Amino acid sequence: MNLSPLRHDTSAILTKGTKMASTTGMVGTPIAYLEAANGVTYAYRRFGTGTGIPLVFLQHFRGNIDNWDPKLVDQIAEQRDVILFDNTGVGSTSGTTPNTVEQMADDAIAFILALGLAEVDLFGFSLGGFVAQDIALSQPELVRRVILAGTGPKGAPGMERWSKDVEDAVVVDETGPAGVLYVFYAHTDTSQAAGQESLGRIYGWADGRDEQPSLEAKNAQYEAVLRWGIRDWDAVARLAEMQQPALILQGDDDIMIPTRASYTLAGLLPNATLHIYPDASHGSIFQHADEAARHTLAFLGE
Repeated sequence: MNLSPLRHDTSAILTKGTKMASTTGMVGTPIAYLEAANGVTYAYRRFGTGTGIPLVFLQHFRGNIDNWDPKLVDQIAEQRDVILFDNTGVGSTSGTTPNTVEQMADDAIAFILALGLAEVDLFGFSLGGFVAQDIALSQPELVRRVILAGTGPKGAPGMERWSKDVEDAVVVDETGPAGVLYVFYAHTDTSQAAGQESLGRIYGWADGRDEQPSLEAKNAQYEAVLRWGIRDWDAVARLAEMQQPALILQGDDDIMIPTRASYTLAGLLPNATLHIYPDASHGSIFQHADEAARHTLAFLGE
């Protein structure tokens, strides 16, 4: 269902199914379900302080609720109300995954409104960062602040497509830890060791886990990634309209979303702060989870 009207009207806030946050961490919080006005039933985990403006996390390519590193999100949840969710057609959420970032953004807006929220902060990682940018631009009254991690601007140079080695590692139907380590972590002993530790935290528990995203969802997401990368100077110029403060987090050698694209993004946004983490690739926020959590909380508290 197309939710384009929601891009212009956030007054139709729904309260049905609203779930208050708990103080339990990511692993100890059960998955909840909520049906939105678009007919999609969303899967999500909500935890943290239960007070203040909620921080909604938007996940990376092929990721579900449980592909966040607990070391990152639990530290943030010590001071914030945190919401992790599967967008349409991903993991345990119903529906068919769209093949455009714009529709993904509309679907995320539908979920936020179904929670009864009038204002949120966004944490968008990779593909989730594309979605966060679109939400912030299309619904400026809904979004207070934005964290953009391992992501880049629509239509800008360097965003055209992923390199073949990245595609072979994480876009192929059958992938595994080796592919994740290749793309998400720098090709150094220290970064690869940090990646192993992060994967242990992400996959080191079994009870109550989310469903894995389907190949159909993966294929639709990759179409969206490729569309986002088409050279588009109007889209590049549009970023000057984003007035919300933005925190950009990136590794110094990201082979999936080139680090230079994050510099470009920081230069285009009117109110942006950029942090580059050393010896790190696409998964810098997991490798440097302590620093990323600290930078996020400081930014949100400004």
